[in-house]
Amino acid sequence: MSGTESSFGGAGDGARQPAEDANPHLPEDPNFMTSLARGLSVIRAFSDREQSLSISDVARITGLPRAAARRCLLTLQRLGYVGTDGRAFHLTPQILSLGYSYLSSAPLATTVHPALERVSTLLQESSSAGILAEDDVVYIARSATKRIMSVALNVGSRLPAAVTSMGRVLLAALPAAELDAFVRRVELPRHTERTITDRDALRAEIEATRSRGYALVDQELEVGLRSIAVPLRNASGAVSAAINVSTQAGRVGIDEMLERYLPVLRDAAEEIRPLLRL
Repeated sequence: MSGTESSFGGAGDGARQPAEDANPHLPEDPNFMTSLARGLSVIRAFSDREQSLSISDVARITGLPRAAARRCLLTLQRLGYVGTDGRAFHLTPQILSLGYSYLSSAPLATTVHPALERVSTLLQESSSAGILAEDDVVYIARSATKRIMSVALNVGSRLPAAVTSMGRVLLAALPAAELDAFVRRVELPRHTERTITDRDALRAEIEATRSRGYALVDQELEVGLRSIAVPLRNASGAVSAAINVSTQAGRVGIDEMLERYLPVLRDAAEEIRPLLRL
């Protein structure tokens, strides 16, 4: 889903994937730094829904032992990334420097943003760009006109790829083996009555997305939210990212999204294509 997609955004989705279980093979690598992985999982535990967390909260969300969660929080506090009122912890503005490091060094985000602005101006809807990160879509650029979801989405927000329009476009571009692995492992909770929770049905929808070249997700992540997305391809044809537009289901019908919104998105994708690196 998309341009404003559901109550999942924010600094992270740590509750969905305990830090040490995210990839059980990585800690066996002698180059893998468990302490760094734990610290990052603690940062991702905070979100718009979890702005203030106790040590016990962080331990529960990340799956870390309480002592490890405490050490991570105190280290982050010492470095200035976390503050505390003596009981609960919160992220400080300094955490934005981590995201800025990406934005200032990532040409993709700066390349797509002018096109997103034009899409939003033409359609008077929020438009976003995202990339696939593990089982989520991560928002790398956004042009917001109005808030139509239960939470705000920003650059860095993460949403489950299986139930978002950008996610399905990006999944459709995966090699067969990677898509097979995704469908086998991904959790498919029922967010609304329309959510696809059957693995075979999800695979069929992703394959249909590949064939038609776009994904339209109708209220699967949040009731009232409808989204459409297309892939961003570079000059060689490889999918680099996805862009989308989202709207209120009660205001814009599916036919209008296909007839008016989809051509605007496709034009934007073609505009961006020659600017993307191979």
